[in-house]
Amino acid sequence: MTVTTICEKWRQDRTTLGAWLTIPSTVTAEATARCGFDYACVDTQHGPLDYTHSVGMIGAILLAGVSPIVRVPRNEVGIIGKSFDAGAHGVIIPMVNTAAEAEAAASACRYAPRGTRSWGPIVASLRHDYFAWEPGNVACIPMIETAEALANLDAILEVPDIDAIYVGPADLSITLGLPPGNNDGEPAFDEALNFILERCAAHNVIAGIQSTGALTPKRIAAGFRMVTVTSDLRATRKGIDAELALARSSTSTDASTSMY
Repeated sequence: MTVTTICEKWRQDRTTLGAWLTIPSTVTAEATARCGFDYACVDTQHGPLDYTHSVGMIGAILLAGVSPIVRVPRNEVGIIGKSFDAGAHGVIIPMVNTAAEAEAAASACRYAPRGTRSWGPIVASLRHDYFAWEPGNVACIPMIETAEALANLDAILEVPDIDAIYVGPADLSITLGLPPGNNDGEPAFDEALNFILERCAAHNVIAGIQSTGALTPKRIAAGFRMVTVTSDLRATRKGIDAELALARSSTSTDASTSMY
């Protein structure tokens, strides 16, 4: 199966909507991806997922016809390369705060002479003539999630081979003196997002952000082109809550018949 990569969709000037995967399950990964997302991100930084889980989940995402992304636990050449070797089309790298850290992230994503990624796409090469396919199809996506990163944003965006940046609203809010989460309406938070969008546009770098379904139209209208809509765990809990509310309602008119 040929899956259009997230990089190709950006070259087509498309806005990409994604899902966040935190449950260590290939079944959940495939079921989520089949809902119609452009990408699905396997989060190996927070929660119970590790690299071993990500290998099978990447395959499940590809089976659903969706571009697989991995958020790695840290900015380190070995784990970044290993995630690409497992078949990821992009890697989100947390806590990139300086140009030097952005350069390290970009270098870890690229082969020589540009970078320091080691050859060995053991799983990815099952799906592609990898050396020919890799250029232009794998994305380096550092996270901008601190006040320090904001102060260094232009220098970070000037680093070659960065395809997109990804805003982490929770950590960004904490470093701005706000509670973790989306703090729309707070001047410091709003100004930070506007500044990020302005500088990304100036440097021709895709702006991405962690979002919610309700906030996604606002984020797209503002200029974000990589927007994560929900997570598997969040959507599962909301769906179960809704079903339980129906079960406890004496006026339910839901005509659904399938238990699956």
